[in-house]
Amino acid sequence: MINRSLATRLSDAIAYSPAVALLGPRQVGKTTLALEIGQRYNALYLDLESEQDRAKLSQPELYLRDHQDRLVILDEVHRVPGLFPVLRGLIDQGRRSNRRSGLYLLLGSASPDLLRQSGETLAGRIAYLELTPFHVLETRGMPADDLWVRGGFPESLLAPDIMHSLRWRQDFIRTYLERDIPLFGPRIAAETLRRYWSMLAHHQGGLLNTAQLARNLGVDVKTAGGYLDLLVDLLLVRRLPPWHANLGKRLVKSPKVYVRDSGLVHALLNIPDKETLLSHPVVGQSWECFVIENLLDCAAPGVQGYFYRTSGGAEIDLLLSWPDGSLWAIEIKRSLSPKVERGFHAACADLQPAKKYVVYPGTERYRLVTDIEAISLEGLASELAGDRKNHA
Repeated sequence: MINRSLATRLSDAIAYSPAVALLGPRQVGKTTLALEIGQRYNALYLDLESEQDRAKLSQPELYLRDHQDRLVILDEVHRVPGLFPVLRGLIDQGRRSNRRSGLYLLLGSASPDLLRQSGETLAGRIAYLELTPFHVLETRGMPADDLWVRGGFPESLLAPDIMHSLRWRQDFIRTYLERDIPLFGPRIAAETLRRYWSMLAHHQGGLLNTAQLARNLGVDVKTAGGYLDLLVDLLLVRRLPPWHANLGKRLVKSPKVYVRDSGLVHALLNIPDKETLLSHPVVGQSWECFVIENLLDCAAPGVQGYFYRTSGGAEIDLLLSWPDGSLWAIEIKRSLSPKVERGFHAACADLQPAKKYVVYPGTERYRLVTDIEAISLEGLASELAGDRKNHA
């Protein structure tokens, strides 16, 4: 079993918050992690996709009140509409009885906005954590290219061979389209949404052009935007925002958009293995987005990711903004002899970042110029993890 780096933060959150929501796509390992942590608390587990467990909550306030002495894990919490107001009342009762933490662990496959029920929130009573697919620091000892090609979903990464991995990802996509997505949004034809998702994979890491996507799909702009919002809320697609600052420059204002798991990108594009990937036009953007997603997964809470681009050609692939206001500029090159482009130098002159890195596929760490280091993905991820400890 691969240890999850989020485990410590999850334990800490349960220790100080009455409710914790552990969010992440389906099959990412939420239930496994929750049950592992729950053993320490003698937790009660309810799978709300099970009719038997849902029946126990036909009168949720009565049932949950009988178990206020235990941590209750509610899996796929969106399956029981109207539960949040009940939880809010029970949490407030617990506070009056001096039970202020460790009451509920909610597991969900969507963003907080989609999980809210009837407009009800648990503001001030809940902590939100996101469990992502495996990242490069969790899979040390495995070839990084396996993580890139297969993606980080446990069943895909740990499949006995590449064809079993690909088949799992194809089935995962089909299940999402036909069964899971209709639970959260309006009824959308599975084939239409598959084409849309595949277009995003073809356009991996490109600037968002909703009008173009809408034309290609044969729908209006509002509908195409709604499809994107849904995939973002389901934690399957990321909108990487442009850096906004009053620098007297003409900045690109459209976000970059990419499918978050590289293995799903390759499945959507019918890329079965590394050899096929290396000859595919998406290879560069696939690797760049794989690096960006891994670094964002490993960065400290509160660190925000952006990209920077001006109409004059200044560009930074990933700009990390730390809570203290400092910036890290990161260029991504899939070359064993990376070179820094003029646009990166120009962008750094604009922003004056505290640290500058070029991530490349090699293993050695060395200076390209006085203030710019070439570093591996694992090396920079470790740097970010180390900095997380320093900022904690």
